[in-house]
Amino acid sequence: MAKRPQSLDEFWPYYLSEHRSAASRRLHFVGTAGFMTAMGVSAAMNPVRFPLAIAAALAIGKHGLGAEREARPLKHVAAMILLPTLAAPLTFPAGVVFAYACAWVGHFKIEGNRPATFQYPLMSAASDFRMWGHMAMGRLWSGDPLEELGLEEPLLYPADVQGEAAVAAE
Repeated sequence: MAKRPQSLDEFWPYYLSEHRSAASRRLHFVGTAGFMTAMGVSAAMNPVRFPLAIAAALAIGKHGLGAEREARPLKHVAAMILLPTLAAPLTFPAGVVFAYACAWVGHFKIEGNRPATFQYPLMSAASDFRMWGHMAMGRLWSGDPLEELGLEEPLLYPADVQGEAAVAAE
């Protein structure tokens, strides 16, 4: 079985290494900000159901992070999208689509790599919010993110090496 990251702290340098371009990080920032705006609108329009759905989705996500150490937690991800969508069927999915559209433009058109979310969806989402937080505090807007945060170059995980070969072949 391919080695997978065992914690968010182990995954974090790898995530940043997949976001070397400042332009890509900026697109991620805009996408995540748009997602958070959609979350706020969803909560305002559905003040009881939406927060309950988000609380359930976060609990499922916490469980899924543990499962992600072994394999992709696709059932967790599906439930995390379905519950808030049932509570806010227009605004929540719009925020998800906007966020991923921005991120994937950053990966496919700017970085030239495959989004880490394909292999590690929950660790990637958590790391995206962490990167957004750094950017909101004025960090990571230019230069190499690993260098700026004083992190060492990460190892690639075997599943990602195969994924990079598949992207390069396209």
